[in-house]
Amino acid sequence: MAEKQINPVLKQVLELGPTILFFVIYLKIKDENFVILGTEYSGFIVAALILVPMLLAAMGALWFLTGKLSKMQLFTAFMVIFFGGLTAYFNDEKFFKMKTSIVYGVLAALLGIGLLRGRSYMEYVMGEFLPLQREGWMILTRRLCAMFAAMAVANEIIWRTQSDDVWVTLETFAFPAVLFVFLWVQIMSLQRYLIEPDDEPS
Repeated sequence: MAEKQINPVLKQVLELGPTILFFVIYLKIKDENFVILGTEYSGFIVAALILVPMLLAAMGALWFLTGKLSKMQLFTAFMVIFFGGLTAYFNDEKFFKMKTSIVYGVLAALLGIGLLRGRSYMEYVMGEFLPLQREGWMILTRRLCAMFAAMAVANEIIWRTQSDDVWVTLETFAFPAVLFVFLWVQIMSLQRYLIEPDDEPS
């Protein structure tokens, strides 16, 4: 099914909104404790649990409006739900913090497996949006594989050594911004590998 076009601002709100709301809710309740079904939970854990229905609602709206969800969106939603469940079950916030490391680690591993097979899985995912020559895709995939691995390591270091406030702020704003800037720089540096419309086979 072809993806329906929606207002790009609305799309960004639905994609980024749950994470921003998680940040706002965390700031409001971080110093409080809540008793749910006889178990006491910290404000951090409650904010993480609230993120799950917010994310599902936003994804449902995206699917309704566009008729399509990306594999990355589905994977991220699964990880948030799974690790949110572990966080609640064990009443331990480290599971939610580890989620980011595992997501980036899995992405790095998948890209690395593709590279070992001489393939770019990035081309499979983004090929229709970014027409690059094969060499360009391989370069981008190697760099992005290394970037995901570095971000996984960075997240592990940050959540294990820094305060909740620092981790939540970096998770909400810094990691997405760093990844966006990295991708933008890579695309600009790989301009010579772009396939122009006249170069495509008829």
